[in-house]
Amino acid sequence: MVWFVYAFLTAIFESAKDVFSKKSLKEMDEYVVSWSLMFFSLVFLLPMFIFINIPMLTSQFWIALLIGGSLNVMAIILFMKAIKASDLSLTIPMITFTPLFLLLTSPIMIGEFPTPLGLSGVLLIVVGSYVMKIKYMKKGLKGFFAPFGALIKEKGPRLMLLVAFIWSITSNFDKMGVINSSPMFWVAATGLFMAIIMLPIMLFKSKNIMQKMKSGYKALIPMGIFGVAASIFQMTAVSMTLVAYVISIKRTSTIMSVLFGHFLFKEKGLKERLIGVILMVLGVVLIMLS
Repeated sequence: MVWFVYAFLTAIFESAKDVFSKKSLKEMDEYVVSWSLMFFSLVFLLPMFIFINIPMLTSQFWIALLIGGSLNVMAIILFMKAIKASDLSLTIPMITFTPLFLLLTSPIMIGEFPTPLGLSGVLLIVVGSYVMKIKYMKKGLKGFFAPFGALIKEKGPRLMLLVAFIWSITSNFDKMGVINSSPMFWVAATGLFMAIIMLPIMLFKSKNIMQKMKSGYKALIPMGIFGVAASIFQMTAVSMTLVAYVISIKRTSTIMSVLFGHFLFKEKGLKERLIGVILMVLGVVLIMLS
């Protein structure tokens, strides 16, 4: 069960990273924040190379880095756009669909199949995310898919659903990269790759970059620290068990983000989401017992 502890720590640090990302986006655009996440993560991560043995790197590693890293650049920019456009507690829950998408991508890409109990847990987390949005059926929207339809019409949740799908693909490339190197080396390699790719994008899209980073460093630095911690624990966990299970546990960060959104950003809708939260926790329990 060590993998479960690592996966749950991933969820905690992921949620903390989301909070500081949301704070950063109040003063900066999504391109500066996206690149800063990679840059400040590397500031704390690269010194660890002193203690990391550089493994023999196969063609599978480079394929995973090129494709997975490129897709993650797209995903992180869309992620920042999403939480900037809408409430944290409304947007973040959409990434709980990553485990559902993983049920399609993992068997195809890396041949991983969850057990029936684990599958039940993944699906229960998705059901919980549905219930968390069921309040939209009270606003004149009818039909089983009304909560999803209401969310998709809003920019933030719509973008985050796309992020969830991209991450269902990149999570498998993460597994490939970890297997063909090591958890720590993979985190550092992908972080460096993404920072390099994001740099020209940021320079082209943003203005007054240094001024923005100088005024927002108090949020950017913690964002980088929590981002590093989340990545390290996630990659360690996926080296021990199925990707779908780790990502399912990681997605419980949405529960924490809903609470943070309510108490820190004064977002509404906490009561309507409590039942969904309980279902998601039950899903985590099923995964843990599988």
